[in-house]
Amino acid sequence: MAKIQEMTQLSPTMEEGTIVKWLKKEGDSVSPGDIIAEVETDKAVMEMEAFETGVILKILHSEGAKLKVGQALAVIGKPGEDVTSLLADLPKPNQTKVETTQAKEAQTTKPSVAASTPPLPSSKESETKQTSINSVTTTVTSAASVAEFTEVTEKNSTNRGGLRVLASPLAKSIAIEHGVDLHTVIGTGPEGRITKKDVLDTLNQGSGNSRSTGLAATRSDEVVTLNGMRKTIAKRLTESKQNLPHFYLNVDVNAKAMETFRLELTEFQKHLDPELQVKVSLNDIIVKATAAALRLHPKVNASFQGDSILQFGRVDVGIAVSLDGGLLTPVIRGADGKSILEISKEVKELAKRARDRKLKPEEFSNGTFTISNLGMYGISRFTAIINEPESGILAVGSVEDKPVVENGAVVAGRVLSLTLSCDHRVIDGAVGAEFLRTLKNLLEQPSLMAGVI
Repeated sequence: MAKIQEMTQLSPTMEEGTIVKWLKKEGDSVSPGDIIAEVETDKAVMEMEAFETGVILKILHSEGAKLKVGQALAVIGKPGEDVTSLLADLPKPNQTKVETTQAKEAQTTKPSVAASTPPLPSSKESETKQTSINSVTTTVTSAASVAEFTEVTEKNSTNRGGLRVLASPLAKSIAIEHGVDLHTVIGTGPEGRITKKDVLDTLNQGSGNSRSTGLAATRSDEVVTLNGMRKTIAKRLTESKQNLPHFYLNVDVNAKAMETFRLELTEFQKHLDPELQVKVSLNDIIVKATAAALRLHPKVNASFQGDSILQFGRVDVGIAVSLDGGLLTPVIRGADGKSILEISKEVKELAKRARDRKLKPEEFSNGTFTISNLGMYGISRFTAIINEPESGILAVGSVEDKPVVENGAVVAGRVLSLTLSCDHRVIDGAVGAEFLRTLKNLLEQPSLMAGVI
């Protein structure tokens, strides 16, 4: 008997998927485990497996189609099997199985004419509705008049569309002469009053050289449809911000020792086989130090479980990676037990596969702590939203030239800003502060990590 192959949930957060490529065609034989298509989820492009034995009798959607999880994808059955009735029972596009059932029930029970025909409104009700319609029409007309930037008169430059513009008489005169809409001029006088200079500046910028427009060319509005990844990000981060009581701790780190340590690692690798050499970044060092600090402070490496707190025995650090249309968080498993060189190599490999949308679900889920670094964009410091169900995330800023105190003297220094976002249900202020102090010490004295490098 023919069976429906549905769009299956390929990742924990997947709600819909887009068919990227069919790897099987109608008439091809398949068995459970065979890859029949590549599907783009909210996180990556993944392989869709068959769950039945037989041949593909019907492919229901072409490449590029976006389907909800559970929606029919194809029909698999015996060669030559009639699937007409099976296809007839499928929901129509954009219709769920429940809606299909309700539609069938509605066909068997037709309502009477009297029940389906709404009562005519009374005279008073008709007058009220007509008044409302007139009111709406007036509002739309007013809005349209505000949007029209045509030839300007002294009257509508001071009060057009119900919006009063403050302008000096001379400014109004010049605006009328040159066809400048005063609504497009930014006033620099008292209370935003438009002066002669403001109008002349607008003319010099080319925004009032036409009596027919009086408005500088502007970029048109653009509606950008959310992809699956962005929808998931919006949903998860909204829930995190609403459900988790965030608080934030900030610390400045003297980064001079970190930078020296990085140069020493680079120099050390020159004696290694070229295939073993890795370009270590400051972020790689921060990942290693964070993992070591998490192992020393298990209360931070934890998750709120409703009526309990789970302190993880593993230290799996996620690294936020920016992608076109969103971001992913590849996870470095057992980061506390890996060397900086191993971490550096793994971060680069995972980041590349993340940008290629080739990560597997187990490579970007189930972390215990996350690091988000915007230092490469010149951001001094920022706060990050916790990646639920984790209880902390570290926001890393850029290394900046700042004065620091060394041996009682103020000298030129290199300063790195770190901000820890904490779930207050799990991490108290003192616990978060102790974690940051340990992390600061490890970064300012990299030799302390010698035993775990």
